Amino acid sequence: MVSSSSASPFAEATPLPTVLNPPQLEAVTHTSGPLLVLAGAGSGKTRVITYRIAYLLAHRVAPYRIYAVTFTNKAAKEMRSRIERLVGSDLASDLWLGTFHATCARLLRRYHDTAGLRKDFVIYDDSDQRAVMTRVVNDLNLDDRRFPPKLLLSMLHSYKQQGTSLNDIPVASPADQTIANAFAEYQRKLLAANAVDFDDLIIHVMNAAEDRSSIVGEELRSRFDHLLVDEFQDVNPVQYRLVRALATDHHSVCVVGDDDQSIYRWRGADIRIIRGFKNDFAKSRIVKLEQNYRSSGNVVRTALAVIKPSREREPKELFTTNPPGTPVKVVATRDEKDEGSWVVNAIQNAMAKGTPPNEIAVFYRIHAQSRVIEEALRSHAIPYQIIGGMRFFDRAEVKDVLAYLRVLVNPTSDVDLLRIINVPARQIGATTVNRLVLQATTTDRSVYDVLTSDLHAAGLNRAACKRVAAFGELLKKLRDDVAHLGPRALAEQVLHVTGYESSLLADDTPESLARIENLQELLGSLSEYEDETLQTGTTPSLSGYLERVSLISDIDQMQDAPRISMMTVHGSKGLEFDNVIVTGFEEGLFPYHSATSASDPEEERRLAYVAFTRARRHLTITHTASRMIFGSYRFNQPSTFLLDLPSDAVVSECSPALAHVRTPSVSTTPTMPTAPGERYVELDDNESSLAPGRTVMHQRYGTGTILSVDAGQTPAIAFVSFPAFGKKRIVVSHLRPSS
Repeated sequence: MVSSSSASPFAEATPLPTVLNPPQLEAVTHTSGPLLVLAGAGSGKTRVITYRIAYLLAHRVAPYRIYAVTFTNKAAKEMRSRIERLVGSDLASDLWLGTFHATCARLLRRYHDTAGLRKDFVIYDDSDQRAVMTRVVNDLNLDDRRFPPKLLLSMLHSYKQQGTSLNDIPVASPADQTIANAFAEYQRKLLAANAVDFDDLIIHVMNAAEDRSSIVGEELRSRFDHLLVDEFQDVNPVQYRLVRALATDHHSVCVVGDDDQSIYRWRGADIRIIRGFKNDFAKSRIVKLEQNYRSSGNVVRTALAVIKPSREREPKELFTTNPPGTPVKVVATRDEKDEGSWVVNAIQNAMAKGTPPNEIAVFYRIHAQSRVIEEALRSHAIPYQIIGGMRFFDRAEVKDVLAYLRVLVNPTSDVDLLRIINVPARQIGATTVNRLVLQATTTDRSVYDVLTSDLHAAGLNRAACKRVAAFGELLKKLRDDVAHLGPRALAEQVLHVTGYESSLLADDTPESLARIENLQELLGSLSEYEDETLQTGTTPSLSGYLERVSLISDIDQMQDAPRISMMTVHGSKGLEFDNVIVTGFEEGLFPYHSATSASDPEEERRLAYVAFTRARRHLTITHTASRMIFGSYRFNQPSTFLLDLPSDAVVSECSPALAHVRTPSVSTTPTMPTAPGERYVELDDNESSLAPGRTVMHQRYGTGTILSVDAGQTPAIAFVSFPAFGKKRIVVSHLRPSS
């Protein structure tokens, strides 16, 4: 659609065929109507989105008529920076560009009345939500062993992500009714606190956009002329319903994603959405980006090999014109400590050859694997950062100060007020707090209303009334400062007036000093926010800062510092490194399965694909013969995914510790089950053919040497030494003579 916006310099300055390959060019210059871009890993999808936005701006689409969403603030920031370089900061600043949560928070500030909220609503993070649900369980007198707050929250979020309203939650038993009542009370408490959780941010806007009887719905549906959605394979049903509602009138929606990288089913993502897009939007144009620009040839071939066996994937032939590079390494190690030592040695060798630490990453399937690797890195004084560990903004002292600031903006937020009512200690005990909460619940008011009005009605004695009243006066005075102090100055005032900082200084322990350093870092974060906001020509606000903090993700906190990055494969999405080490590539761990949770084999395969495609130049995959994990010791078989790797792109080796294992009894692990289609030539069960020293071949482990034979078993078992995998007990019929 055409607007009165001035033309972008991009229109004359950029000959697109010189910077885009033909499929990219087709996607960028698509004029209107639905467009599905299936973008293989490293194929330049961010380039396509940024150039498409620049192309629309160059053709006089007003920037505020473009709505572009991605899944992390980091990705949104990078995208905006690229667009600014193409079209200038003036045009880029007016784009609706950000995550689903950030853009919906912005829309909800404008249309807050439709959700029954005030404009200054707060966003509750995970711990805040748990606190609310815990209070719900207590208020409803539920048994928290039968109805754990964490489990109730997980169930509620699952319903919300699927778009199931509270009225539509199935109730087939008294327990179901109790759960439904808990959900309703949770939502009531959020509304009373003028608060939303992350799911509500999207649900409230979606509900408004889908309402064809309201003026707000009409405004939302006509607000944007073009929609662009990055990482479309990760959207959940509610996010998709929002996109469909906003595109109802024009269908000018461009979605970019890769079904091969759909790995977030556990948080609501539905791979059927990207696969069904062309059915939901008639006459969709489909463009496939299959040339990988990120990785070496061997990495690309290995990644394609692991994803190709996936069922029902949209066919894409990932390829690259990059040189083959070094072969992908598959390294067998003795146990988790040996694996950690090997990882440290590999990191030291890479750094010695000039690879910066921040270009090296170690991946694992589950967080429990990180401990041993961390210990190995620390013992060699190698600096590292864990992505997805405790967030800076989740640290107790940081959350305390943020809770003060949120109460100053929104005093009806009981979660925040109850967190700080006795922090630092002011002799307001649990009995006093419980009476305040009971009075608030009984009279359907906020705790702030109770403690700033008639305290005697709460049944407090004179001393308790005096202490609580003093706290109320403290908050009132600080709230008066909100109007004339900036965010950082207000935070400094909180630290000073409440005595929080002085209490830490008086403690004078290494822990308290570390907390003070964290609070200084928080003040630095406030200063950065003020500077960035002023650069855009807007006024910094406490509400704006608090919203930014609420929407920060793990990846957003990743530091571009000289440190090794450690993370789960799930946490690696959207990142790339020169050197990637994927650990724990063993059956039961990758692909993962446990006695209590069933994983999706197809998603596990996609997860391996994501892990491999994070590597630019060097990829290493490690596995152990045995591992102590979850408090038990278990023997391992290499991941079945290793069977799919191309032999001419991969080299296998074993760690020195495994190579020096002398006796076959060290490994008593049975061979892997025979895979469909595997064929073996059975050896003659006689002394000459099975003599120690005989060279044999195995489908999975390659060439090995017989160490000994136990012919007394049925079937006969041979102990075989394989250079890359160590000693294995192999059923004789699974071996064949080496040619």
